[in-house]
Amino acid sequence: YLDWGKSQGGRKGRPWSLNHAGNRARQLAWWRESLGIEVLGDLTGVLGRVEKQLRELQAIGRTGKTISNYAATLGAFCDWCVQRGYLETDPLKGLAPFDTTPEVRRRAMTPDEITRLLEVCPPGRRLLYETALFSGLRTNELRHLTLEHLDLEQSGLRLDAEWTKNRQTGFQPLPKSLLERLKAFAESDQPARLYAENLRRGSSSREGPTTSLLYVPSQPARLLSKDLAAAGISEQAAGGKLDFHALRTAFVNLVFEYGQVSPKEAQDLARHSTPDLTFNVYGRSRAGRL
Repeated sequence: YLDWGKSQGGRKGRPWSLNHAGNRARQLAWWRESLGIEVLGDLTGVLGRVEKQLRELQAIGRTGKTISNYAATLGAFCDWCVQRGYLETDPLKGLAPFDTTPEVRRRAMTPDEITRLLEVCPPGRRLLYETALFSGLRTNELRHLTLEHLDLEQSGLRLDAEWTKNRQTGFQPLPKSLLERLKAFAESDQPARLYAENLRRGSSSREGPTTSLLYVPSQPARLLSKDLAAAGISEQAAGGKLDFHALRTAFVNLVFEYGQVSPKEAQDLARHSTPDLTFNVYGRSRAGRL
């Protein structure tokens, strides 16, 4: 099953991402140990024990999303076995879902907060924050960007299916002035120097990437927290918290408030599969605008 996933288990027959493959392997190993599974026949009549294990995860404080991920891993494996005739029926049929409502709500930064943040942070991090705010790209997606992904003619970034979350190629428009600054930053070798400096500081023997468009630290939320404090911006406030992923929330709401776009255009810019994600998961309303 794991070999199949690493070969063609993703969307449209593509391989799983490295992160997804690692999670599946780790969670399946946990299920094997927790349930005492040695052969596939041991999964027969296992529903009650699976529910008990999931309740125990809930009891130790795991979020509904995490619990659902564990259930989904075992469920996907069972579905795969049924499709290939290794199991006659799905042993998890009837498993009820857990509430996956996020326990932490992120808020969308205001334009004033964005301006204050960009004024206090170092140039390299300012470029990182601007790119996140103007594109909505996630941390791992930003980390994969190179000079080759810049498209100055069409004014945007070309995205590869190998590392986008939806596993699809795409194009994300960006202001031309930002693209030109990104190009100059990358061509100065500053991202490579920052990666090398960070690895030396951590006493790592690994070599950093040499063609990156940006320097994306291993823990961007920590540096963002530092920069928010320097700008006098509270991480926790009415409406939710601010962390690095909140920059994506801010992007979606900037599109709503200033983009003069249609609902479909907003969904496409957010690269969401459904408008419900765009409007109800990422969308925020501001009291002043109401």
